[in-house]
Amino acid sequence: MAATLIRGRTTADHEGSVVVFHIGMRINRFRALRSWWPASAAMPRMLKELAEDPHSGLLGYRMRLGLPRVVELVQYWESPEKLLAYAADQGQEHRPAWAAFNRLAREGAGNVGIWHETFVVPAGSHEAIYIDMPPYGLAEATGAVPVARRGETARERMGRPAAP
Repeated sequence: MAATLIRGRTTADHEGSVVVFHIGMRINRFRALRSWWPASAAMPRMLKELAEDPHSGLLGYRMRLGLPRVVELVQYWESPEKLLAYAADQGQEHRPAWAAFNRLAREGAGNVGIWHETFVVPAGSHEAIYIDMPPYGLAEATGAVPVARRGETARERMGRPAAP
């Protein structure tokens, strides 16, 4: 993860559509290690696999901790098709990890919770502004560039007409 501060106003170097995928786990019973540890250990393998494949569709991600119980990943994807293709591919890390999680979740009902949310954001419908920040979020995934000009508004950047 980049830590170099960029002074001034920047935006993400991304103009097309983007898929924002949130996936997370909540440990409901810490002592039920068998229920939550395998899912926790599988995620780094999946991220490594995706990062090593430039055609996977994963643009980047950031882990967020809601200690002591919650771990969440925010991921940025090129398209919903690439996200779904990875999730369904029997030859990748996700499918066996998902099957194992489901088996263990049934055995230890309520010990761990998981969720995911998928947002397909069309081109022209997203904006990212960072001020005196290292690359973060979408800019960390796609690159940071200076905001074009002083006084440019969010409405202009998103291609929205002015309100009547």
